[in-house]
Amino acid sequence: MVLIHRLKLSSKNIESKKMNFLSNFIDRLSKGSAYLAGFILISLVVLILMEIFLRSFFDISTMIADEYSGYFYLASIFLSLAYAFSQDSHIRINIITSRLSRKANKKIDIVAAIITLGVLAFALYRTTLFTYDSYELEMLSENVSETPLYLTQLAMPIGITIFMLAVILFIFKGFSNDS
Repeated sequence: MVLIHRLKLSSKNIESKKMNFLSNFIDRLSKGSAYLAGFILISLVVLILMEIFLRSFFDISTMIADEYSGYFYLASIFLSLAYAFSQDSHIRINIITSRLSRKANKKIDIVAAIITLGVLAFALYRTTLFTYDSYELEMLSENVSETPLYLTQLAMPIGITIFMLAVILFIFKGFSNDS
């Protein structure tokens, strides 16, 4: 009997370690992508400032500032979604949930997260197809740089994938904290 009890405790301990490893991995991944998004945002500002400086003092242009600022902005948004979610920074409308109990709120959050996961799965599918089509068709930007568009679009499926991992982790934590 004692052996069975120890085996059950050992099994729970292994599951807990796996969950902690997975949780730490996803947290680090979302934090890393947020740092990358921050770096890209700083690069965007530097690019725009450089363009302003060059135009003002030397009457020349980088010819890519407008195009690349859009690419950088897109990447910074998608790469920061998971971290914003894990820090509870997304906008929440809590007119109804503010009047409910903590347990009811947790259940609503889990249902909302499952719905979010479905929406994100669709968005991942569409952005992956979009990026793949750009790659297959060898699409280039119409600007001077002729940047391969799939390179600029990769941030969308990557960011959504990391966001989905953060949502999945939230769901698992919600179920494990429920019991």
